[in-house]
Amino acid sequence: MSKRARSRSGRWLAVLAVVGALLPDGLLALSDFELKVEGQGGEALADGLRELSLLKDAVGDGTTDPREIVALGQNEYLNLLEALYAKGYYSAVISVRLDGREAARIPVGGEPSAMSRAAVTVQTGPRFLFGRTVIAPVREADAVPETFRAGEPALASVVRSTAKSVVRDWEEAGHAKADIAGQDIVARHREARLDAEITVDPGPRLRFGAATVGGESRVRPSRIRKIAGLPEGEVFSPDEVARAERRLRRTGTFRSAVLQEADEPNADGTLDFNIAVTDRKPRRISFGAELSNRDGITLSGFWLHRNILGGAETLRIDGEIAQIGTDGDDIDYRFSTRFEKPAAFGPDTLAFAQVELSYEDEPSYLEKRARLSAGLSHEFSPELEGGFGLALSYARVEDGGGEDTFLLLSAPLSLTWDRRESEINPQDGTYLKLGAEPLYETRSSQFGAQLTMDARGYRRVGRSILAARLQLGSLVGPEAGEIPPDYLFFSGGSGTVRGQPYKSLGVDDGGVTRGGRSFAALSAELRVPVTDRIGVVGFADAGFVSPESDFGGDGAWHSGAGLGLRYATPIGPIRLDAAAPLSGDTGDGVQVYVGIGQSF
Repeated sequence: MSKRARSRSGRWLAVLAVVGALLPDGLLALSDFELKVEGQGGEALADGLRELSLLKDAVGDGTTDPREIVALGQNEYLNLLEALYAKGYYSAVISVRLDGREAARIPVGGEPSAMSRAAVTVQTGPRFLFGRTVIAPVREADAVPETFRAGEPALASVVRSTAKSVVRDWEEAGHAKADIAGQDIVARHREARLDAEITVDPGPRLRFGAATVGGESRVRPSRIRKIAGLPEGEVFSPDEVARAERRLRRTGTFRSAVLQEADEPNADGTLDFNIAVTDRKPRRISFGAELSNRDGITLSGFWLHRNILGGAETLRIDGEIAQIGTDGDDIDYRFSTRFEKPAAFGPDTLAFAQVELSYEDEPSYLEKRARLSAGLSHEFSPELEGGFGLALSYARVEDGGGEDTFLLLSAPLSLTWDRRESEINPQDGTYLKLGAEPLYETRSSQFGAQLTMDARGYRRVGRSILAARLQLGSLVGPEAGEIPPDYLFFSGGSGTVRGQPYKSLGVDDGGVTRGGRSFAALSAELRVPVTDRIGVVGFADAGFVSPESDFGGDGAWHSGAGLGLRYATPIGPIRLDAAAPLSGDTGDGVQVYVGIGQSF
């Protein structure tokens, strides 16, 4: 090495030494973590403990403060011990070493200036089995799980779940104050057995008493009690309490709603409750946008006023402008105002009134429409909801057959069965919505009905999600030219067949293109996560439209397929799809769709 090179090297070492002296203590982050399991359980147990490890999280977070690292190391013993108890290991020995020193022996104030390595060793010892198991009194024998038996693995989680199950069983019989009165848990280490004796105090059987309202809310207390719908005088049920809380949250007026039972029951065998609610902000404004290279830009938004009359009523005004920037079609407009009143006829029945106005310019028709409707929506269970309404609709339509006006009276009916675990990003469960709208068209004095079905299913396949959808529709009664276009069926676009232009598949009705009187659409998606936020999607759609109500006649199919990207956000995934036609002559080229939320 030359003198000049040695001189430069010396200067750099000096600079680094000065910089190191000026940096604060503990800048070196904890960067190396190891956890080994010796004994039973194998790698599966080790993987589970690693997922729970506080020190592993510290490595991922880049923790540098030595005092924090030592505190985490000292808390690691109890953290892992609880996990081992849950798996039935009650003789485990845990070692947590930080840069070679046992964490439990590092005194407060005696932490080193930096730490980089954490090593955890777990000696499991034998896995315990249950010896003597007793829980009493028990209302129903089947409340005690089969896993709480002599000879079964003595998991701490089984002891907890057994106690919870028996108490819950008493609560469901009206014993609101049922609780655990005592526990005697003995670990016999020589025999690797765990004896568990649990005593339950059922308490008296109680009825619902009076409900008071707490918290600062702008909603009238009488309305809060009516919405909650606690059945005063009836036998206590935890399900009724949960249902009352859900009713309050379902209004959208309250940020939180909790029912708090009184500490002591009344002398007459009733139990009072306090309803504690916190209001949401009364007003909300939201905007949205979707983009398609063929259908242009769609802008939408709404203004919402919660508790507009002081009884948790809601007023919502929606607006939408579609087909912005397209060639050949004018811009579409939609406007609606909806008023809702919860607990209008009982706690589970909501009343609504709605006004809708629309201007729709499509290649095959131009429609100007107004609709006034009112009705009721009833929740039969958390998963099942039904609706009934009456509607008056007026429409002026221009198509290849000329100009016509329609005045309809109808009675929309719906039934929705929703077992999805999430509405905005479902990954498991099913969804089914059935619709029937009997109608009377006054101009032609015709009776008829529109029937619809939307069925969706979601299933996990490894880390991926397989999603499928089936849509069906049928118009019974009027011919295609004797009813407004919104009662007919088209296919194509992001809601039916991606890769095909919006509403591009209809039927030829004497040289005039109109919607069909029956319709079917099939969709399938495979959603594959790439990271916690990013996912890819492969999809295929197919649609069918027929001039007949029974899916017969000269119907036609078209289809499309493509790929998409998803980016998870708190309000739902951002969706980017690109699709092309597979069959049919209704479109060509690639269609691109951008929006928020899954396609279905």
